Parts: sequence; C-alpha cells; structure tokens
Amino acid sequence: MDTRFTRGKSSILERSLTRPKTEVSVSAFALLFSEMVQYCQSRVYSVSELQTRLADMGQSVGASMLDVLVLREKNGKRETKVLNILLFIKVNVWKSLFGKEADKLEQANDDDKTGFPAKVTAHWHKGTTLMIKFNESVIARDKALDCR
Repeated sequence: MDTRFTRGKSSILERSLTRPKTEVSVSAFALLFSEMVQYCQSRVYSVSELQTRLADMGQSVGASMLDVLVLREKNGKRETKVLNILLFIKVNVWKSLFGKEADKLEQANDDDKTGFPAKVTAHWHKGTTLMIKFNESVIARDKALDCR
C-alpha cells in the first residue's frame, strides 16, 4: 500500500475498529449542524415546532451515542446504581463529548423528585450545571442495592 498519504501514521486499514479516533473537524461538525437546522427549518411553521424537531433529533443522536459508549467502555454491562451511572456520565460520556472529564460531580438531597426516566435541566452557576432529578422509588431502589 502506498504510504505517502499517511504522513507517518498507520494506514486506516491497520487501525483498531474498537477504539476509533474521536476527533471531528470543527468545520465538518458546524456544516452538519447547520444542515440539520436548515432541514428542520424548512419543514416547520413555528419556533416551538423547530425546537421540538431539534430536541427529538438530539435525543436520538444522544441515545445512539450512549449505546455506543456503553458497548465500548462497559462491554454492554448496564449499571444499576445511580452513583455509578453518574460517574459514567462524568467520566466517559463527558470525555467523549468535550475531550475531558466533567469538573465535578455533586449530589444534592432534594425532596422534589420526578418520574424515571430522570428529568435533566441545565442551569448556570459558576459554569454550566446539569441537574438530574430521580424518582423517589429510584433512590429507594438504589439504597436497597447498597444494603445487599
């Protein structure tokens, strides 16, 4: 095989399939994102419809990405404890999205819980904070698992 185009790197055919390079060109990402927004804009009649379509696309992409990460990092093993799930998000998911681990993981004990699947909201407090609210039954199940 002619190696003059690889510039010292291994051929793409020789690279491992299990852990591909996760870097994506910013311009390629911007083009894809722009095309997705334009595609949705051409098929809606209001801003709320556009937001809904983009959110649905994002949820689909996020779920697929999470499936891939669970297969790669955990060999398909599903976590059952809330803390382990949050640590997986802090380390693995964040690193694949932003190239580094999340800065910190905090746990707040609120009585205001929602149904499972969890409700995730973004807030600004000395940086972006994602709040994940779990159903009380999820917290109770997690405590029962800790007692085993």
